[in-house]
This record gives sequence, structure tokens and C-alpha cells, in this order.
Amino acid sequence: MEFISQFFDQFHKITDSNYIIQVGGLALITAIVYAESGIFFCFFLPGDYLLFSAGIFCGTGDLNVSIWMLVTCLFSAAFLGNYTGFFFGRYLGHTLTERKDSFFFKKKYLDNTRQAFDRYGGRALVVGRFLPIIRTFAPILAGIVRLPAWPFFFYNVLGALLWVVLLAVSGFYLGDHYKQDILKYLPYIIACFIGFTSITVINSWLKIRRDAKKDALAQADKTPTV
Repeated sequence: MEFISQFFDQFHKITDSNYIIQVGGLALITAIVYAESGIFFCFFLPGDYLLFSAGIFCGTGDLNVSIWMLVTCLFSAAFLGNYTGFFFGRYLGHTLTERKDSFFFKKKYLDNTRQAFDRYGGRALVVGRFLPIIRTFAPILAGIVRLPAWPFFFYNVLGALLWVVLLAVSGFYLGDHYKQDILKYLPYIIACFIGFTSITVINSWLKIRRDAKKDALAQADKTPTV
């Protein structure tokens, strides 16, 4: 029981954005964004609210780096993380598609991401940036389906730029303008942020599933009967 308690305590720490920022600073934030952006077994790491929290702490001065340095590091991590996932999917993707379900991986994650690709094509790399789990698996699937290099580069740059700028810079604005009060309410802000993200993910997943079923039915109707 003690081992289980320690495991969940450590798991909580590596998914707690405030702990990550306070203990590891910019280096750990950058490493986690890189890992969560393309290494399949790191899908559980914080992404959206880590960027948002980092922006807030940068604005209040608790994270002693400039917003430009923060954005540059986060963008680089997100960009390179996606390329790591892309090359993994391109050359080793078959190992993932044949992998059995486990605590850290379930085939439904890949299936949901594939449906997003079927629906949005390369744009799934941009849309997926704002959807946990899909964010991690989208570049891997892009490699598996062998998305051409130039479209992948374009969507990777666009998605990483929008994701980092919208979340980190908005967090910085709040931290810079409301230094005295923002940290008091940070746990509540993060809780709302996680709740909003979760609702968005569920709605997006349901929409993708509905659209996939409609496409399947439409295809079945077009199939000639013998």
C-alpha cells in the first residue's frame, strides 16, 4: 500500500503544473512540452495548463525569464516534439499499431486520432494541438500515413505557434496585470481550465465519432448491391 501511495504521489507531482514550474523552471517545462508533443507514453503529461501556468508565473516574475524566451523555448519544444512523433510513426509506427492495450497506451487513442485525420486531414495537427491525447498521437499518425514533408512542416509550425502564443501569452497578460491577486486564484483558474479542456475534448471526440458514422453510412449507401 505504501508503494502505491508513493507512486500516485509522484504521478501527481509530474502532472502538477505549479510543482513543475517551481521545481524545474524553464528547463523542465520545455522538456515536458517536448515529450507530451510526440512521445506516445507521455500523453498524460500536462500540456495546455502547463503553458498557461508558465505564462502566468512569467508575468508575475516567479518564473524569472522573459516572455520572449518562454515562447521561443515552448515553440521549439512543441515543434521538435512533433517531429519526434512524426519520425517515430514513419519508421516504427507498426510497433504501435500492433501493441496491446496497457496502462500507458490504448489503441482507442490511436483510433480517435485516425478519425480526426480522416475528418481534418493535415489540419488535425493544428486542431489536435488543443486536444489532449490527440495532441500526442497526431504527429505519430501523420508519420504512419506518410503525410508529405512540406504539409507536415507547415501544419506543425502553425499549430505550435498558435498553441504556445494563445496559451502562454494570455497567461502572461493575466500574471503581468494582476500580480497581486492572480496567484490566490490560480488553483481555481487551473481547475476551470482543465474542466473546459475536458469538455472540449469530449465534445470533439463525440463530433468526430458522429461524423465518422455518417461518412460510413454514406459510403454504405453508395456501395452497389448485387
